[in-house]
Amino acid sequence: MAVMNRSRFRKELQEGLNTIFGMAYREHSPEWPMVFTTENSTKAYEEDVLLVGLGGAPVKEEGAGVHYDAGAEGWVARYKHKTIALAFAITEEASEDNLYGKMGAKYARALARSHQHTKEVDGASVLNNGFDSNYAGGDGVELFSLVHPLYAGGTFANEPDTPADLSEEALEDALVRISKWTDDRGLQIKIMAKKLCVPPELVFESERILGNRMYQPNSADNNINAMVNLGMFPGGSGVNHYLTDPDQFNIITDCPDGLKHMVRIRIQRGVEGDFDSGNMRYKARQRYSFGFTNPRGAYASPGGGS
Repeated sequence: MAVMNRSRFRKELQEGLNTIFGMAYREHSPEWPMVFTTENSTKAYEEDVLLVGLGGAPVKEEGAGVHYDAGAEGWVARYKHKTIALAFAITEEASEDNLYGKMGAKYARALARSHQHTKEVDGASVLNNGFDSNYAGGDGVELFSLVHPLYAGGTFANEPDTPADLSEEALEDALVRISKWTDDRGLQIKIMAKKLCVPPELVFESERILGNRMYQPNSADNNINAMVNLGMFPGGSGVNHYLTDPDQFNIITDCPDGLKHMVRIRIQRGVEGDFDSGNMRYKARQRYSFGFTNPRGAYASPGGGS
C-alpha cells in the first residue's frame, strides 16, 4: 500500500516557500448530466425490456369480424454497475510536520476530483464509443447506426447516411430525420431534439449556428434563424470536454428511456486511523453504470472527415 510520508513532502517541512501550487485549479461543472437521465438502482444490474405496442387500426368491413393484434416483449438492455474506488494514506508525522495546511483536507479534495474525472470519462465513453460495433446495445447494434431494427420489420437510423460536419444544413437534416421516427410497429411518434452536445473544437461553430436568435448564420440576407425561432434546441448547445472526436456532434433528444445513468451506491467517503502506525487512511467509493436503452435518445454524426 502506497503511503504518503515526509520524504514525499520535504519542502513543506520547512518555512520559506513562496507558494504551493497544482491542486487549486478551478473545475468544470459536471458535464455528463446534460446527456443522461439518472435513475436509482437496488440490484447488481438493471434490465430494461422493450414492450411492443399494437399496429395501426385497419378498416372493418360491414358484417366482418374485428381484427385482433397482439403486442409482445422485444429486446433487453442491461446496465451492469461498476465499482469506482480510490484511497490514500498519510503518516501521522507527515501530517504533523507539514507547515502549509492540513494534508488530509488537501488530498480529500483531490480524491473528489479523481472521482469526478472518472465519472466524466465513463459518461462520455457512451458517446465516444457510439459508432463502435463492439459496444452494441440491446437491439444488437451500436448506439449510432443506420440499421436499428424495428420489431415489425425494417430499420431506423440515428446518424446521417453520409457523415457530415457540424453545420446548419447538417442539423436541419438531423431534425427532419428525428421528426420521422416511428415506434417498433411503424406508428409515428413525437420525439424532439433537446440539446446539442459538442467537443471543445466545435463550441464556436455551435454558437455561431444556434447563438443568433434572429438571423441565419453565415448569411447577409437577413433570413431568420429557423431552428432557433422554432425552438428546436430548447436546451441550446453545451460542450463536453471529455469527447474524444473533434468532429463528432451529438443531439440529445427527449425520448423516454434513452441515455441513462444508473446509481447503485452514491459516493461514500470514509476516514480511519490505524492504531499501530498512526497512519490516517481516506477512501471514496461509488457504484454506477452509464448506458443507453432506447437509441432514439440521441442522434450523432462523426463528422465529414471520419
